Amino acid sequence: MTKQGALSWQGRTVVVTGGNGFLGTKVVDRLRKLGANVIAPRRREADLTQVGVAEQLFSEHRPSHVIHLAARVGGIGYNQVAPAQLYLDNLMMGTLTIEAARATGVEKTVILGTVCSYPKFTPVPFREQSIWDGYPEETNAPYGIAKKALLVHAQVNEAQYGQQFAFVIPTNLYGPGDKFHESVSHVIPALIKKCVEAKERGDDKVQVWGTGTASRDYLYADDAAEAIVLAAEQRTSTEPINLGNNREVTIRETAETIARVVGFAGELVWDPSKPDGQPRRRVDASRAEQELGWHAHTDFEEGIRNTVTWYLANRAEAEKAPE
Repeated sequence: MTKQGALSWQGRTVVVTGGNGFLGTKVVDRLRKLGANVIAPRRREADLTQVGVAEQLFSEHRPSHVIHLAARVGGIGYNQVAPAQLYLDNLMMGTLTIEAARATGVEKTVILGTVCSYPKFTPVPFREQSIWDGYPEETNAPYGIAKKALLVHAQVNEAQYGQQFAFVIPTNLYGPGDKFHESVSHVIPALIKKCVEAKERGDDKVQVWGTGTASRDYLYADDAAEAIVLAAEQRTSTEPINLGNNREVTIRETAETIARVVGFAGELVWDPSKPDGQPRRRVDASRAEQELGWHAHTDFEEGIRNTVTWYLANRAEAEKAPE
């Protein structure tokens, strides 16, 4: 059960950056059902990496809330080939969005952080106070540090200007609507695509990156969207708040679950020459439970089944190259 927010969204204007993306569409849909007037521009309409664009957007629409979900993201492979773009675009989008919200008098700004900001070796489960205890895992570091910089920006603006924020840190998101293009896909969509294609070709093997021993805490995107809207309603603090499923799943278990759901009966062949990424990942989401009354409620295998079903019905859309 989640708490009923004291804030009424009826008639309020909310700008959701990244509102046409995987997570953003779910947040936008939830807000609209609650009566909000939601503005969700695409990048070609409002490139938030450019100075002045966010301020013009907020000046035009005068939102009471901004929920900043726009990001340049991808899996380990993308992090390896495009670290500079990942760092710069995420830093610029967030920095300019925070400053534009301050300059135009936005009531509250919700910033989406990333679990990639945590140190490579963090005591499991990750607690919010551990975020500054070391350097992130190397393949995630440019993205993770750009997001950590936005946390500092929020904290200093709160202290100096009284600007209001909520800062949420979701774990690895998955679900219907995810990105399946090989240039940006994360582990779950990448493995679903591999297993589906291997089954269709009649292959007896699927190559999987790494050793399979690394672990992740997967969060169904609809559960994350619920938490983000609750944070926008209820939370006014720059203390970060973890959003997770409270279950640690190894990459091996992830691959085996996906193969079983897809119906691929062949062998999973692990390639230890490829990176595992962060060794272990599970967050302590008790702050979200205590302060928002929120917890994730989608079972991992149920979420995988829903994602596979969506992918099979929407392959052209799922495999589109990123804009």
